[in-house]
Amino acid sequence: MARTPAPGTRERILATASRLFYAHGVRAIGMNRIITEAGTGKNLLYQHFTTKDDLVAGYLARVRERRADAIHRALDAAGDDPRARLVALVGELGDLVTRTGSRGCAFRNYLVEFPDDTPADDAAGTTDAADTAAGADTPAVLAREHLAEVRAIIDGLVGELGTDDPGRLADELCLLVDGLFMQAAHRDPADVRRGADTAVRLTRHLVGA
Repeated sequence: MARTPAPGTRERILATASRLFYAHGVRAIGMNRIITEAGTGKNLLYQHFTTKDDLVAGYLARVRERRADAIHRALDAAGDDPRARLVALVGELGDLVTRTGSRGCAFRNYLVEFPDDTPADDAAGTTDAADTAAGADTPAVLAREHLAEVRAIIDGLVGELGTDDPGRLADELCLLVDGLFMQAAHRDPADVRRGADTAVRLTRHLVGA
């Protein structure tokens, strides 16, 4: 008879996996380590997440939801002025990368590890592509969708400014955001803080705030 999972088991597994994947990378963390650190049995883990890819997707979906909530809170607090909202967006992302333990962007990190959409379960490439092609919420899809959502926010706010070349301005702001996350992965915390402050200052200059 199958064991009934205790309340909170799924969240405990997901929280443990999220911490480990973000700190060490997806490739470096096997399911056995997650089982050990979550204090759960193998069968219970696979009741909730049938493959490692499912668990990675859960991790990225969790980060995506929290990131989206934080971004929208920052935008709402900035009011209706698109200039102020763009500054607030970059400021929120700057605060994110300066938090203790930051290793940059979970979505960008995943796509660097798996640039060819190889499933996390099978980096050697032996999984049948048909098994994952139809999956709407694969890790790669979740990662790219989140990055596209942030770009759409920037495009929309820049469009409200009425500049002569909105595409160029949006590209420049996205480059600032990319730089924030890139430096967070390998720079000293003091350098990351200075970089975040510089990004906000440059955003103010670019949008005329």
